[in-house]
Amino acid sequence: MERKQPARLADVARAAGVSVATASRVLNGSPHRVSDQLSERVREAARRLRYAPNVGAQVLARATSQTVALLLHDVTDPYFGQIAGGVLAEAARRNVRVLIADTGIDPDSEVQHLDSLRGYRPRAVIVAGSRTTDKAAEQRLSEHLSDLLELGATVVSVGQPGLPGRVVRPANREGAAGLARHLSELGHRRFAVVAGPEQLQVVRERREGFLSALPEDAEVVHVPAEFTRDGGYQAGRRLLDGERLPTAVFVTSDVQATGLCTALREGGVAIPEQVSVAGFDDIPIVRDLTPSLTTVALPLHDMGVQALEAALVEEEDYPEELSVDAELIERDSTAPPRA
Repeated sequence: MERKQPARLADVARAAGVSVATASRVLNGSPHRVSDQLSERVREAARRLRYAPNVGAQVLARATSQTVALLLHDVTDPYFGQIAGGVLAEAARRNVRVLIADTGIDPDSEVQHLDSLRGYRPRAVIVAGSRTTDKAAEQRLSEHLSDLLELGATVVSVGQPGLPGRVVRPANREGAAGLARHLSELGHRRFAVVAGPEQLQVVRERREGFLSALPEDAEVVHVPAEFTRDGGYQAGRRLLDGERLPTAVFVTSDVQATGLCTALREGGVAIPEQVSVAGFDDIPIVRDLTPSLTTVALPLHDMGVQALEAALVEEEDYPEELSVDAELIERDSTAPPRA
């Protein structure tokens, strides 16, 4: 006779119609308040399923600190630096301590950092960075984050949905499509798309959003590049070595765009008279380039603030996904193509 598996916390949460985090707060003795109505639903589901609470989880839930763990792909990148600045500003306002880890774009590195942070018993974990196409590694990361949820922590990701917990989701696809329409309306039909690493979902979202809004008669050259200033510079050199320059270049990040503009200028190409250039993110430095860079702006600092707020809010009806709009910022690096 097959032995029946004991009920898990996730089973209780599903039966009660609440999140795993809420079920954990009720059953594992967390100090975070849950309404009487929800508490009774959770306890009733636990009795019905004969759920036995995990003693270790109870100890950890009662000892949750006022520490938030923030995992970033690259702390030196202005994109992540501004998000981190928003998290830190809101944390200071709420008297919460933040531990920051630089993980690169490897989900297994994120897992290793999560393991090292467990001893701090974080109240919440924020994972800031594009999800990757490595399904096995993403699954390992999801399992570790689910463990933290079961122990009463809150999990928030900044980027694409797919991980457990809440998500702050920027409009990458929509913003890139708006930029494509803008360049097309200026009269451009010959484009280059300089995209970052293919395994990053943010790269795919921005590239596919841009391509989806181009007119049918558009010509497009694809140039892969690292998600860095030097990657953009090398992409610019490759464009200069080609047989024919595009009239407009979309670069999937502003950091790359700074290097690409330098390469074009060194090659004697005038921006935007010969080639228009546009980026994405609106990091502060692009306003001071010559010419200043047309780009798609994301409210990066505010995204960090929202992520920290989502990590600390206890209400069960708080939205699981927070959408962040993108805005086209037209500056001097784009113009109609020469006849």
